[in-house]
Amino acid sequence: MNRLRAFLRRHRRIGIDTSIFIYEVELNPRYVDLADPVFSWIEQPGHSAVTSTITMTELLVRPYRDSDRGQVNRYYGLLTRYPNLEWIAPDLEVADMAARFRARHRLPTPDALEAATAAHSRATGFVTNDPIFQRVETFETLLFDDLLS
Repeated sequence: MNRLRAFLRRHRRIGIDTSIFIYEVELNPRYVDLADPVFSWIEQPGHSAVTSTITMTELLVRPYRDSDRGQVNRYYGLLTRYPNLEWIAPDLEVADMAARFRARHRLPTPDALEAATAAHSRATGFVTNDPIFQRVETFETLLFDDLLS
């Protein structure tokens, strides 16, 4: 937990990968104790987080697959009104940056869009559990699994 707090203290604006949202909203027993402090940090004045709208696409797949309209509405209700969290749709600048990240770091398109959204939004940290983001030198990457080892 000390490493997580130290990471958050180093940043004022972070990017958040889809997995962190999943851990939080589904109360993942392995990771929710790490996700909670991230979302608490976001709520504090002077802090902010960004994520791509592709995150919402990824979050909604399971509820739509399960025909769970209630869960879809809960996700929208909770996440679209979260304080200091910006949902950013890719524009041409983000798309161009994502293409460069794909070419340079061999990121899959969804990951390239997440990374480009964070970089374009001047996030200095990125919270994820996917080591592929460590290839991107534009921001400091925090992996949840590294905190558990």
